[in-house]
Amino acid sequence: MKLSKRGEYGLRTLIKLGIARKVNREVVSASELAEIERLPLKFIEQILADLRQEGIIGTRRGKFGGYYLEKDPTQIRMGDMVRLFDGMLAPIPCASECFYQPCTCDDEQHCGLRMIMVDVRNAISNILDRYTLAQVVEVTLRKLRRDNLPIPFSGQREISNRAGGRPQMPAEATRRKLDPGEGFLAFLSDAPAPADQGNPPESV
Repeated sequence: MKLSKRGEYGLRTLIKLGIARKVNREVVSASELAEIERLPLKFIEQILADLRQEGIIGTRRGKFGGYYLEKDPTQIRMGDMVRLFDGMLAPIPCASECFYQPCTCDDEQHCGLRMIMVDVRNAISNILDRYTLAQVVEVTLRKLRRDNLPIPFSGQREISNRAGGRPQMPAEATRRKLDPGEGFLAFLSDAPAPADQGNPPESV
């Protein structure tokens, strides 16, 4: 599975709205979301419109209006959000349940590639369908606090970018080579329990 830019931007925007809710920020404007994520405003507005149509976020009109999470973040599964933005979780269509399409293989039932991709799909689904936006927000905040970094929408000031005057995080905190030990699950031990723990993962 590889997220499209729409999927990546959509999930990042959704997580930021979850953080805003967690720190009691009632509404966030589209321009704030675009600026804090360094993303094009028009793209963010399209994503917000899609989320609103699905009943995931709401809007408040007026001078101090903006967007907020309409749906409880404990009820927003990350797998469902990936499907909303990008469709199937499976790496190839013939390994998907909900988005199945036949491939060029003459015998799918005995295709080794399809079999291993089914396992890849199941592994991805077991994580994305098990955990919720609330848990991703909690883990994100825990890591920011551990590293003594400002919390978005909390009123804390970020370090200023002298060249452009825009706020930014320290480079050493935001640009580092991947550490396999710094993933989501490594920070999950103290987070709320997964929704519907013990239930089988949903189809992909």
